Amino acid sequence: MDNQDAPVEPTDTPQPVELAAIEFESPGRFAVHNPQQSAAGATPGEPAPFVLGHHAELERFGQPQEARAHLLALLLQARRSLCLYSDDLQPWLYHHSSVQRACSRFLLASPRNRLRILVRDPSRAVKEGHRLLSLSRRLSSNLHIRKLNPDHPGEEQAFLLVDDQGLLLCPEPGQQSGYALYHDPGRVRQRQAQFDQAWDTSISDPDLRSFLL
Repeated sequence: MDNQDAPVEPTDTPQPVELAAIEFESPGRFAVHNPQQSAAGATPGEPAPFVLGHHAELERFGQPQEARAHLLALLLQARRSLCLYSDDLQPWLYHHSSVQRACSRFLLASPRNRLRILVRDPSRAVKEGHRLLSLSRRLSSNLHIRKLNPDHPGEEQAFLLVDDQGLLLCPEPGQQSGYALYHDPGRVRQRQAQFDQAWDTSISDPDLRSFLL
């Protein structure tokens, strides 16, 4: 039988205490600024995914980044010889840190590796301090630059020969378009004969020589 007069036993559970409300005022939105990539030259591009001596298709390009992708692929796979024939060293293509590094890697890989450059008018390259000219000052033993003989009939086209397999050609030096070949020994032999003939009649330019000293 319940005893209504029995005392209520105390409990150990504390009564909940109501906390004062905390006021929060938002300071507003914050803008997040991610750093942008620096100018071209700071981050090297990716080389084209074609194998020198195996890929037989002609690969055309119409944009500088496409041309440089093929150029890097060819330079990084070169094993013996590079021959560059150009009107003014095409700064849009060759005056790039990734190209300089690839050429340096090629030249340092073996004392027998050689890069020969024929340029029609080196004045712009000298004035602007072209990266390949700077590289030739450090690696003068196997990087040689000469000026095309003005009395020697030469092609207006600009091209790069890689070993006896690869070719990168710009039919119009003033245009940023052309094509790359990774396995065309016949066409490379023809261009190599043209290059060697021009090299044999090339001259030393005083401005170029003073820059390299």
